[in-house]
Amino acid sequence: MEPFTTLTAVAAPYYHADVDTDEIIPHRFLRKPLSAGYGNFLFHDKRFDGEGREMPEFVLNRLAYRDAEVLVSGANFGCGSTREGAVYAIRDHGMRAVIATGFADIFRGNCVQNGVLPVALPDDAVRALCSQLEAQPGARVAIDLARQQVTGPDGAVYGFDIAPTWKTLLLEGLDEIGLTLKHVDAIAAFERDYRGKLPWLGARPSASLPPGSGVAQE
Repeated sequence: MEPFTTLTAVAAPYYHADVDTDEIIPHRFLRKPLSAGYGNFLFHDKRFDGEGREMPEFVLNRLAYRDAEVLVSGANFGCGSTREGAVYAIRDHGMRAVIATGFADIFRGNCVQNGVLPVALPDDAVRALCSQLEAQPGARVAIDLARQQVTGPDGAVYGFDIAPTWKTLLLEGLDEIGLTLKHVDAIAAFERDYRGKLPWLGARPSASLPPGSGVAQE
C-alpha cells in the first residue's frame, strides 16, 4: 500500500451522523470484482438517480469537490454492516482520509488495513471544518500523521489520537500481514528453536505403530 505521511488536499464536507456502509456502497455492488472500480459505486444512490444520471446537488458531484481526497463527516461514520467494500470504494475514489466526529470500530479498522486514515475530531472542530469547506468550495486541509495534526483552511490546528500500531501501519504502507512479514526471520528462528526443544511435536506418526499406541494414525 502507499504510505500515508502527510497530505494536503481538497476536502469535501458531508456532515451527517450515522452514515452507514450501505450508503457508502449499496450491497448489490459487492458482487462485482474489484476490477470494476468500486470508486464508481461510492455513495451511488446519493450520486445518481434511477436513470444513472448524476444528481448535481450531491457534494461529490460538485466541480469543486470532484477531486477531493478527504471527506469530512459526522458521528458514527461507517456504521452498519462490516463490509470492507465500503473502504474499497472510498480508497478507489481517490480518498486518503476521512475526518469525522466518530467511527464504527470495524470500519475504522478496515480503513487502516486499506491505507485510509480515519481521523476522529471533536464535534465543534468538525463543524468548523465543514463550515469553512462549504464557504470556500475547493479549500484544502493538511494532515500530518507523524505529528497527528489536521490544519484547516483557516490555519487552525487540531490534534488527533491514533493507536501506535495503526500509525505505524499507515506510515509504512503496511497491512497486518505485511507487518508480520517484517518479522519473518525472528519467526523462523523461534520455530527452529521450538522444534529443537520439542522435536516430537513435528514428527509424523509411523504407519507401523499399532492401534492403541497413543499416536493418532493418518
